[in-house]
Amino acid sequence: MDYKDKAYWQALASELTLETRLFIAGKYQKAQAGECFGCINPATDHPLAEVSRAQEADVNKAVMAARSSFESGVWSEASPAERKSVLLRLAALIEKHQQELALLETLNTGKPIRHSLRDDIPGAVRAIRWYAESIDKIYGEIAPTANNALALISREPVGVVAAIVPWNFPLLLACWKLGPALAAGNSVVLKPSEKAPLSAIRLGALAKKAGLPDGVLNILPGLGLETGKALGLHHDVDCLTFTGSTGVGRRLLEYAGSSNMKRVWIEAGGKSANIVFADCPDLGKAAKACAAAIFYNQGEVCVAGTRLLVEASIKDTFMAEFKQAAAAFKPMNPLDPDTIMGTLIDKNHHASVCRYISLGLEEGAQLTLDGRDQAGNFMGPTVLEQVTPHMRIANEEIFGPVLAVTTFSSEAEALHLANSSKYGLGAGVWTSNLQRAHRLARKLRVGSVFINNYNDGDMTVPFGGVKKSGNGRDKSLHAFDKFTELKTTWLALD
Repeated sequence: MDYKDKAYWQALASELTLETRLFIAGKYQKAQAGECFGCINPATDHPLAEVSRAQEADVNKAVMAARSSFESGVWSEASPAERKSVLLRLAALIEKHQQELALLETLNTGKPIRHSLRDDIPGAVRAIRWYAESIDKIYGEIAPTANNALALISREPVGVVAAIVPWNFPLLLACWKLGPALAAGNSVVLKPSEKAPLSAIRLGALAKKAGLPDGVLNILPGLGLETGKALGLHHDVDCLTFTGSTGVGRRLLEYAGSSNMKRVWIEAGGKSANIVFADCPDLGKAAKACAAAIFYNQGEVCVAGTRLLVEASIKDTFMAEFKQAAAAFKPMNPLDPDTIMGTLIDKNHHASVCRYISLGLEEGAQLTLDGRDQAGNFMGPTVLEQVTPHMRIANEEIFGPVLAVTTFSSEAEALHLANSSKYGLGAGVWTSNLQRAHRLARKLRVGSVFINNYNDGDMTVPFGGVKKSGNGRDKSLHAFDKFTELKTTWLALD
């Protein structure tokens, strides 16, 4: 892929016209109260735009538009072939505008342009396209009843879906939700993070151009405690799907319980372990993968391999390889196509990550790689060794490029350490022992186990967690379970 050069992206950025309004019932419009919130470029701390701030009145308007479109049947009752055609056009339009959308992601989040262009936007295209292609390949069932009855089991769209997505992969994670929700025939109200709403807002015009009927997709940039809370409490929202922190996920469950008991699907925090055994088939490959697992996207990844559990007998050898691999992650200008590590999302988050590093030192960890010597919101690879299970840095999600290293002496100890987390999103196992790989894969309490790789996968496999990492699954055909209701139709034949 041609990433061009820094001057190209800077010139393109200077020519951008940013859409900052809400998208409701097929039209861009200002918030009813006329209020806005600021959106910054974390690489420069300079303002990008003033974005319309959706509040309860706007949520009511958007949900009403979604309900009206759903009940009209214009989308919910459209044939699978019709829905497929529209979503394929939407995927093609996202692909056509990939440079613009990638630039919006980089300006809004500080992630490297090469990653936005290589990973985020193509991933969003794949999600929409994959679910579009799946629409006419899902069949109902006939239950094995007695001969005097016929029982049909069918799937129906759940209704109005609220999708709340985070700032680390704004468009990609939005499309993980939108793909199956729209494919199933639902109408959606999408709330992007207030820290990175620009690509989601732009998506509204592309959906309109693709032929998605008005009201089927509504986009509400706004604050979590205003827009998100209003969606969580709304009695006419049938389903809420969320990716973000465990704390916010808990509040959304409470909102659902105190309103209409809407279904709430949560992909929340993580504190995933990469377990490296002495019989690892390739220490160099493992070191590079473990470095990417924690430093890719500046560590702002829910399934990041934030805990490194390494067998004591190879600890020194492996850590030497690891630090050599970590050296490639040098924070630089996100608009430079050579950059593979950008900036943290904002100064408040930067301060939070720094506090965790200081806390680790106070609790007795050893800082062997310090990435704090950077300007602004940039932070380089950071490694804390001699981390014990009771330390907060071993238990709490930092969401930054900070690795906690712990040694173990046996398979049983490694398993215990890995499973001691309150989270259960992912885990990596590095071993040449096939029996050990399968034993651990069965016993690790996580949603995904990666054997001799980390965070590999595609749209065909489900993604999600257990314990405080959430419930339900994104990606794969299993995502339809979140956005459809099963209906039994029983016919007596006698």
